[in-house]
Amino acid sequence: MLPDRLNRVAVLVLEGAKPLDVGIPAQVFTTRASMPYEVRVCGPAPGLVTGGDGLSYHVADGLDALDWADIVFIPGYRFPDREDPPQAVADALIAAHTRGARLAAISTGAFALAATGLLDGKRATTHWHYTRQLALKHPSVLVDENVLFVDEGSVLTSAGAASGIDLCLHILRGDLGVAASNHAARRLVAAPYRSGGQAQYVPRSVPEPLGERFAATREWALHRLGKPLTLEILARHAAVSPRTFSRRFAEDTGYPPMQWVMRARIDLARELLELSQLPVEQIAAQVGLGTGANLRLHFQRILGTTPSQYRRTFVA
Repeated sequence: MLPDRLNRVAVLVLEGAKPLDVGIPAQVFTTRASMPYEVRVCGPAPGLVTGGDGLSYHVADGLDALDWADIVFIPGYRFPDREDPPQAVADALIAAHTRGARLAAISTGAFALAATGLLDGKRATTHWHYTRQLALKHPSVLVDENVLFVDEGSVLTSAGAASGIDLCLHILRGDLGVAASNHAARRLVAAPYRSGGQAQYVPRSVPEPLGERFAATREWALHRLGKPLTLEILARHAAVSPRTFSRRFAEDTGYPPMQWVMRARIDLARELLELSQLPVEQIAAQVGLGTGANLRLHFQRILGTTPSQYRRTFVA
């Protein structure tokens, strides 16, 4: 039996909205006996909103739905780093938050939430492809690129579309308990629980370089990850001093040299876990990490999971 007062969920559709990101909260929080929620899909104004990926949305409600809602979801949208949503959208989000509503962004919806200033000084995440742009555009936001979602209480953010499901189930778990969230997960044929601290499974954790200095040294290092690699060895290959190499390398990649090397080794370990049946100890030796214990330590630190769990996820 539904309570007298349903929890109110608004899904705010912005220009370029991604279909999965819009559909996830709308479906997860659908009104039924096990789900005491009422959902309204809204936009900056009632009517047609041009979406991304060839779809558009006809929404019945405008920003007044944010005055009504207890939770406001902001789905991801295309080209979030180009310009901010209209000021009226930011003002409505701020007003909803001030009134006590929770704001939850899925994927690139974090850019719209960041534009309000409500993420300043707080941890947040977004789709791995946009984490660097979010950090550059909103330097006061503490962007965490290695998590599925972040819960800062009244403001929540998640990575790509699938982690939007994780965020919704996390909210359900807090609102209604584990049994209700597990029931919703079974209905969605989704994993009942993935920790927000688990890393996004990006294609490569080594970032694309910001500059091209030392490209030859990076390529050389990638082909000898199983051998000793120190700052001095890398600097010698680049024909500069270790101090100069360290400074310029970080400018090029965003990472200190040895942190970059560690991420490259973890990436190679991921490939071997996905494509082979080699034991963890042998993989650790091949990627230059020596022992299985050392591989497990750094794998957990960077990806938030273990090599064995990772292999089970990616190998049929």
